[in-house]
Amino acid sequence: MGEKILDITGLKVEYHTDGAIIYAVNGVNLSLYKGETLGLVGETGAGKTTIARSIMRILQTPPAKLCGGSINYKGQEILDLSEKEMRRIRGNKIAMIFQDPMTALNPIEKVGFQIAETIAVHNKITKAEAEKRACDMLEMVGIPMERYGEYPHQFSGGMKQRVVIAMALACNPELLLADEPTTALDVTIQAQVLEMIQNLKEKLGTSVILITHDLGVVASCCDSVAVIYGGQVVEYGNLEHIFDHPTHPYTIGLFNSLPKLDSGETRLKPIKGLMPNMKELRPGCHFCERCNDARECCKTLSPETVEISPGHIVKCHFAKKEVESWPHSLKSNI
Repeated sequence: MGEKILDITGLKVEYHTDGAIIYAVNGVNLSLYKGETLGLVGETGAGKTTIARSIMRILQTPPAKLCGGSINYKGQEILDLSEKEMRRIRGNKIAMIFQDPMTALNPIEKVGFQIAETIAVHNKITKAEAEKRACDMLEMVGIPMERYGEYPHQFSGGMKQRVVIAMALACNPELLLADEPTTALDVTIQAQVLEMIQNLKEKLGTSVILITHDLGVVASCCDSVAVIYGGQVVEYGNLEHIFDHPTHPYTIGLFNSLPKLDSGETRLKPIKGLMPNMKELRPGCHFCERCNDARECCKTLSPETVEISPGHIVKCHFAKKEVESWPHSLKSNI
């Protein structure tokens, strides 16, 4: 599978607020190989963005608190690095496309300067060379270089997102964390951005962690998928595992809630209930109260993570039991 570039084991993150503790990430284990794209899918509040911010070491502390685990990047323990050492990696070797461009950009600095500053910090080049590369990055994401000297308030939401993407890609990172990078963009620009990320991956061997709610994007861009629920990885595998043989009840529920043009059904099948209260996580399976197949053991015992086939991992008490396979590839319906 090539060189392992990232290895996360037992990651736990809590948010301590007045009178409450939010258990955001609860023992996450993930691996990423050079040139691989890993998709993180799950509902809002599942812990996906917290995982990405932990890798970048940009959690706001307080209220966030890293309570355990390891994040190993190419043999370096990220959690043990000093802030000075981390700055050499952040934005250079590891970059992030943020979900909300409104808060990712400095409102009192020109957008071109913000991109050029990123380039200049990590490369021994002149100011003119940094500005030239910043202009090239703007053009690459579909913004005329003439807008180099404009401020964020002069751009639409989608244009701001493109600037954030240009900043993340400016130093050709080895690991790119993309937190719903196309949420604010129209369909045409979405396709261009995903193609741009794919080209960077192929040209430079960049590894990507893609956070998204769009299973169609996962099917077209990702090599492997981790389904996140309640701050845990409940199912992990390659595209064939997840799309052709979904096993965890939550994963099956995600696919059942998708519209299928050839099914003849007139109503969607949403997953009942809501995400668990992350302040009051009970013992047992976090998905128990929403699962149609829950048993007594699901309420009191936390399920073990089992490998039901090579590379296909499921966190469920009944994962070893034979499950009904989909009659055809679900990718064709997305």
